[in-house]
Amino acid sequence: MKKKLLGVILSATMVAGMITACGETAATPAAETPATTTVEETAAPAEAEPAAETAETAEVAEPAAEEGKVLNIYCWNEEFKSRLKDHYPGYTEVDATHGTIGDVSVVWNITPSDDNAYQNNLDETLLKQADAAADDKIDIFLVEADYALKYVDTEYTAPVADFGLTDADLANQYKYTQDVMTDSTGTLKGVSWQGCPGVLIYNREAAKEVLGSDDPAEVQKAVADWDTFSATADTMKAAGYNMTATTNDAYRVFSNNVSGQWVQNGKVVIDDNLMKWVELSKKMADEKMTTTSDLWSDDWSKGFYPDGKVFCYFGPAWLINFCMAANEDGSIANLGGWGATEGPQGFFWGGTWICGATGTDNPTLVGDIMKQLTCNEEIMLDIVAKDSDFVNNKPAMEKAAADDAYAFSVFGGQNPLGMFCTGAEKCDLSNQGAYDQGCNEEFQRAMKNYFDGNATLDEALEIFKKAIVEKYPELTTD
Repeated sequence: MKKKLLGVILSATMVAGMITACGETAATPAAETPATTTVEETAAPAEAEPAAETAETAEVAEPAAEEGKVLNIYCWNEEFKSRLKDHYPGYTEVDATHGTIGDVSVVWNITPSDDNAYQNNLDETLLKQADAAADDKIDIFLVEADYALKYVDTEYTAPVADFGLTDADLANQYKYTQDVMTDSTGTLKGVSWQGCPGVLIYNREAAKEVLGSDDPAEVQKAVADWDTFSATADTMKAAGYNMTATTNDAYRVFSNNVSGQWVQNGKVVIDDNLMKWVELSKKMADEKMTTTSDLWSDDWSKGFYPDGKVFCYFGPAWLINFCMAANEDGSIANLGGWGATEGPQGFFWGGTWICGATGTDNPTLVGDIMKQLTCNEEIMLDIVAKDSDFVNNKPAMEKAAADDAYAFSVFGGQNPLGMFCTGAEKCDLSNQGAYDQGCNEEFQRAMKNYFDGNATLDEALEIFKKAIVEKYPELTTD
């Protein structure tokens, strides 16, 4: 089985260059993941309160005496660290890379996702797991949706049942968040505190100026389907606004609504819905309704500010909270100037999952962290209140959606959680596959040549096919 993992981790079939959830927050593929920093450079959410004040009534399991005294956690940014620090009862921060839970020392190994560095570091360490000293073993590691299957179908991720999580504990989670982490035998191998359904995030001032109203229901009429969206882009252009910041902003909406997997019977299949994205994006790029800048680039983020003149972005809660400069004076988010509406199609994007590593010497503590952060309704409501995250608990989200106390300040007091609840119920992972990350990244990269006028459509498609065959020699493209 170890040889199987070695093949999975080191073969070109599974290794792809890597946001995230979000991690992203929370929590998505590397080429689309915002640049992360070292733990010394990344601040926790401004509204977070000490853990002791967030879950005073939570009952925390006591680690068995024979269990380890060092808890090693591997992740790619500070998102999970902030959740544990701010919401797990008994966590105390020591410094940027260390904390304590009781008499257990918590060690954070945070490697940014740039150039696939996080996965490479994780893979190398997992391969040494069986022979590592107890204090050096990985206890918890985090994964994102686009490459979750790389780890789920291996023995290096332990079933969550091994850590004491029962069906009753997990009953209130959104199904798709469990589908992501379920292996080929039907065994759940990881859990998440969040869901990542997406919405269309629009500039309220632009909506009032161009559409005559910033009311979500009225704005939805102008983006109800892709034809209407395209027509509105014309109107926005005439008023001096880009419809989106970049052609890639809408990609996830299209890629989440495909009819089949990227790879079918060993052959790469380009779904018709992706070609619809290409058609719309080419029109918008040619007519200067958007740019062809990369996600996470400075040009992409100009629209976070009024002078950037961008009407909308597509994203889940983590994009709003972690990526849209909410803490920066003068940003649209800081001014409460964004709104949310459903947009042309439902979609989800990213997410961060907690995996317990096989071989951990802290199974009780690992299990309790999973249970408290992903099953405890009180703690999860506290995450919503303090971090404006969408949590993976149906009763908690239904309560929050019906209570204006949970409104988002970045949305000027609008509570978008009802939209997120509806979206989470519709998330469908049936077309998820092991090659998603690499195929999505290479397709967007190849199509940029077409959008920029440096290649014909046929030439861009050949560029994509060549890149895929180089990355995954076992696949065919014809």
